[in-house]
Amino acid sequence: MKHLRLVLLPLFLGVFTLPVLAQGTNVAFGALRQDTGLPVEVTSDNLSVDQETGTAVFTGNVLIGQGEMRLSAPRVLVVYLEAQKGIERMEATGGVTLVSGPDAAESERADYSITEGTIVMTGNVLLDQGLNALSADKMTVQLSDGTAQMSGRVKTIIQTGGDN
Repeated sequence: MKHLRLVLLPLFLGVFTLPVLAQGTNVAFGALRQDTGLPVEVTSDNLSVDQETGTAVFTGNVLIGQGEMRLSAPRVLVVYLEAQKGIERMEATGGVTLVSGPDAAESERADYSITEGTIVMTGNVLLDQGLNALSADKMTVQLSDGTAQMSGRVKTIIQTGGDN
């Protein structure tokens, strides 16, 4: 997670930047709409399954892929639908990176509701969109239309394209 922040540091230190502070903002997220019905592939170093609660905990280098979307975190709790007929939701913690198309976001936590088709990222959210970067307390991604709502002390850095 720190490597992405170091890469983005020049964006924040640029001479020709325009800071914008707002209560909330809508942005595009990802290259295309995400089909939440696609299979979910999870890889990790460890897996612990609890049949009684219908949950599984993946730990260590967890990588989740669904279509073009990738999510990585140190720990992911998966909550299954009744009779384990699919996944209801996933809770990623410990420093999360979400990548979809050219966009990448980081946060302390991400809650992915597969049934609702939303990902809610909280805690020091940083969204990288090419030369532009946004930060906020919370970002809610609507996978059905590829949009995101950022809220809670939103800060936007937009490159103006001027020469240094």
